[in-house]
Amino acid sequence: MQQAMAFKRQPGPLKRGFQVMLNTVAAVGTLWIFAIMLLIVADVIGRNFLAMPIMGVAEIAGRSVVAIVFLMLPAAALNGSLIRADFLVRGLRRHAPWLVHLLDTLFALVGAVLFALVAIAAWPDTHEAWVSSEFFGVRGVWTLPTLPFHLLVVLGAGATSLAFLAVALESVALTHSEKGH
Repeated sequence: MQQAMAFKRQPGPLKRGFQVMLNTVAAVGTLWIFAIMLLIVADVIGRNFLAMPIMGVAEIAGRSVVAIVFLMLPAAALNGSLIRADFLVRGLRRHAPWLVHLLDTLFALVGAVLFALVAIAAWPDTHEAWVSSEFFGVRGVWTLPTLPFHLLVVLGAGATSLAFLAVALESVALTHSEKGH
């Protein structure tokens, strides 16, 4: 069991590089949250005290929430910080630790497939936004292209799928090391 824990604590250079990249992308998502908060506060102040609202704040914030989720999801999947039912895992870990790793593997494989499907499903809208130069907002007042938001969904879902694959591979290795000891 201790060898498995040591294996889990010391990821290889490829996983470490992937982790650094995904954590950096998640940090961009965190900064984006802060920027959206500042924008909302500025809009509230402008609207209530200066009678000068900022145009498009609701639309920008709405699109940003989805983009931020897909920026942060891959790191959460890779780092194992997604929500799960620990009551089941704790009970299983005492009696069959290898079974926990097997369940982790199955969960990660299902996650990889689901997020690959999300990326595939989101691609046509992304392509259409690119080809048609789609914008949202009010023409002549303010507009923003939708492509970056669509692209973040596709790239984030794809990266989440890859992160789940990395977790599945690690879980398979842990399952084998647990069964062997």
